[in-house]
Amino acid sequence: MATQAMRRENTANRQRRVASVDETKPSFLTTEFYAMIILIVATVVAGESNNSWDDRWVWQVVAAVGIGYMLSRGLAKSGSINRRDDD
Repeated sequence: MATQAMRRENTANRQRRVASVDETKPSFLTTEFYAMIILIVATVVAGESNNSWDDRWVWQVVAAVGIGYMLSRGLAKSGSINRRDDD
């Protein structure tokens, strides 16, 4: 009898710990954030060093990278549960 009560208590404690953790990390802790920063810097540097690339084209690529990053973060967070909003 005591072991069943202890199992229920352990299960409840485990569920409370799991419920307090968000499923997704903050954006600045992800590798895709750093990949986006590196890709933007590389695109700007390549655009400055390559005379055949138009400035407008470089900024369009930078915008496309930023939009892709925002979409990926939105998809990552769309199915996640944020426990801080619960009362």
